[in-house]
Amino acid sequence: MDNELAGDRATRLSLADLHDSLSAPVSESMNFLNEVAQRFPDAVSLAAGRPYEGYFDLDDIHRYLDTYRAHLTAGLDGDEAAVRRTIMQYGRTKGIIHDLVAKHLAVDEGITVDPESIVVTVGCQEALYLTLRALRAGDRDVLLAVTPSYVGIHGAAQLVDMPLLPVKESSEGIDLDDLMTVVATAKAGGLRPRALYIVPDFANPTGARLHREARERLLAIAAEQDFLILEDNPYGLFGDPAGPPTIKSLDTSARVVYLGSFAKTGIPGARVGYVVADQTVTGRSGGSADSRTLADQLSKIKSMVTVNTSPIAQAVVAGKLLENDYSLRAANAREIATYRENLRQVLAGLERRLGGGRFPGVSWNTPAGGFFVLVTVPFLADDELLERSARDHQVLWTPIHHFYADPKPRNVMRLSFSHLRPEEIETGLDRLARLIEEQAGS
Repeated sequence: MDNELAGDRATRLSLADLHDSLSAPVSESMNFLNEVAQRFPDAVSLAAGRPYEGYFDLDDIHRYLDTYRAHLTAGLDGDEAAVRRTIMQYGRTKGIIHDLVAKHLAVDEGITVDPESIVVTVGCQEALYLTLRALRAGDRDVLLAVTPSYVGIHGAAQLVDMPLLPVKESSEGIDLDDLMTVVATAKAGGLRPRALYIVPDFANPTGARLHREARERLLAIAAEQDFLILEDNPYGLFGDPAGPPTIKSLDTSARVVYLGSFAKTGIPGARVGYVVADQTVTGRSGGSADSRTLADQLSKIKSMVTVNTSPIAQAVVAGKLLENDYSLRAANAREIATYRENLRQVLAGLERRLGGGRFPGVSWNTPAGGFFVLVTVPFLADDELLERSARDHQVLWTPIHHFYADPKPRNVMRLSFSHLRPEEIETGLDRLARLIEEQAGS
């Protein structure tokens, strides 16, 4: 009884009195998808966009840490106290491995930047948040984003109260004519487009990849219309090395803020990402004239959010970089082969089960890399159907509406294959085909 009375007296807060982002559909997306997966543990997940776990080895963690420790010891002239302090104490806000990240970018991406323009973050999500928090200076400021797009950019924009204006996708990733229209309309309405968020290589969820000409035109449009490009590139290293260069490597005027993560190519559990923000910021700070980079400004925000990124986690990532001569493309040779074979198997499996016009209205795209394939179906693929799919057919996938940040159901499923073994792919596709046959015939 005492507990019941205490519960009656407990403070209750109204959701209406909390930040608007907590009422937005995007705030429920990840929780809902994770909850469905937990309730149906026997379901094959064609939903989780995770790296393949078959090559994980806990012994690597200790070796990477030892590798970085040796590197740091040499750099600090054998000062063991300084080594311990660097790895185990509160660390530099910008990070302790920024120099190694810069070398990695030069080796793998052809990007040459001053290490001081890099902020090492708690995953790429923090990099997104810091960047948008800095750019959102007033109510006129808006963000542009190709839609559908990664759910995290919708969430970060809502957290900083920055409206997101959708730009149409195309088969090649972005409709540049629509981009011009959206920018013109926004400016005519008194808004100030600050940046365009884009994943140019095997985007989540579409799998699209921009060709070089589109990247060059995008840079020209950004310069002409005076907005930044936020280039997020978690999947680029899994593509053909002879493919189009990163937008940042083509950038000659610091128009691109480059967002990176070691979650897909390094160690997901380390939660280490980074942002390259080499734009010059002028003005006054603390009463005196100031001329620094955007990275310096982001580090100020970071110091009030996460203080610093775990030096231990950074050390582990650094060890992997050092052991592979800074090339994560080389370090991921097995993973790259696995992802390419999984993609081939999924596309062939869809054709075998659903192709040849057997089910009118069923089709899928054919990305050249990445983690994702989109399947279009002649019925609504919403959260309710996902629950039935998990319960009755033991297969999970992701409804596309989660990448629009609204609850409107659509007729597209996102399939992810990166984390699956070949036999799991076959079982998952068998179950998915039965679901589609059931729904298409009803």
